[in-house]
Amino acid sequence: MARARSSTAHDKVLRAALDLFGERGIEATSMDAIAQTSGVSKATIYNHWADKEALLMEVMLFVNGLDREPEPIDSGDLLRDLSTILCRRPPGHLDAARNRITPALMAYSAVNQEFGKAWRHRVIEPQRNNIRSILQRGVEQGLLRKDLDLELGVALLLGPLLYFRILQKGMKAPGPDFGSAVAEAFWRGHAIAGSGESNRMSKTLKK
Repeated sequence: MARARSSTAHDKVLRAALDLFGERGIEATSMDAIAQTSGVSKATIYNHWADKEALLMEVMLFVNGLDREPEPIDSGDLLRDLSTILCRRPPGHLDAARNRITPALMAYSAVNQEFGKAWRHRVIEPQRNNIRSILQRGVEQGLLRKDLDLELGVALLLGPLLYFRILQKGMKAPGPDFGSAVAEAFWRGHAIAGSGESNRMSKTLKK
């Protein structure tokens, strides 16, 4: 029973912090306010999180669907693997909360650079590493050019997604297959011409 109560308190604090960070901003939200809104004592909160930044990090991981380790991606089909990574989306039911808190996170990260660095390490680097690993497999298997610059390849794949994420206000949001379209465009430009495997993988993705 104690474990269930602890889990309930944990969830209440996450939800309260998410709402307050989005409404008031991160700097203006105190742990006292989170405790009062959640109905969970400050002592209990500090049993779960060392400080406000630790709580903020978990809130951001939660709202972006990154609070669970993603399944490894190695289906044997490199193009499909790239598409899978680029098509990953955060939970739709948290869209409104995520839109409210993201500007506050960006402002806070600009001032608190160590937190911004930790956030990028937790969120951006795993995705970059997964893409880099897939591209490396493609080079080793002779499907991608041997002179492919892996870092440039990662940037080319993530760039279009970041472009729409940053400039989405006032723009038509990309469809659910946008990640697949980016992966296929990259593949057409960098796969070894005439590769039977490359052609097969491109046809497979379209199914």
